[in-house]
Amino acid sequence: MTRQLFELVGADPEIRFSPYSWRARMALLHKGIDAKSRPWRFTEKEALAFSGQDKVPVLVDGDTVVSDSWQIALYLERAYPDAPALFGGAQGEAMARFIAHWCDGVMLPGMITLLVHDIWRCLDPQSQAYFRESREKRFGRKLEDIVAGREERVDTFRKALRPMRMTLAEYPYLAGEAPGYADYAAFGGFMWARCISHFELLEPDDPVHAWRERMLDLYYGYARKAKRVAA
Repeated sequence: MTRQLFELVGADPEIRFSPYSWRARMALLHKGIDAKSRPWRFTEKEALAFSGQDKVPVLVDGDTVVSDSWQIALYLERAYPDAPALFGGAQGEAMARFIAHWCDGVMLPGMITLLVHDIWRCLDPQSQAYFRESREKRFGRKLEDIVAGREERVDTFRKALRPMRMTLAEYPYLAGEAPGYADYAAFGGFMWARCISHFELLEPDDPVHAWRERMLDLYYGYARKAKRVAA
């Protein structure tokens, strides 16, 4: 059976923008494991009923079904021990878990207040209605108001990346001399931004910018070739 990875897409099924799906996709590439992309949209909850929950990514590997990007990474590491390691042992696994939590708690919340309206614009009409209602309820404001003044506010986001910046001033990757899951956990957010928006989150001389460029070039430029919304 062909492996499948269910990934969140926009109105255009080639625009895959979930930060968590990108974490899983990069982990698969790191392991050298193929998985066919299965497009999924916000309103297609029933399509994931087989997984026992309603969010992507979902990896189907033969008879095994794994949801959640972190659980997918753990599964790949244990199911394919002879492929390149994502963590490099228990200590590396704990470090990658910390990075993923930091991204979820600091980086992604900072991004969404800058990009939430761009996400809405890339969706199909049915998903747009769902997304606007759910996100405006969450934030208590209209999408347009959430992103207002982002050109000035982006500096606050950039300052929040200081832990990444300091690490990347010393090492080429967050995992050290070579990329690992810690890098994919952070890179997923930047692919989220890249696929749905042309708003620049990083300054060109930022070490995080240089790291992002290296990540885009991994695996024969897989991420760099991913389709983006039109400028």
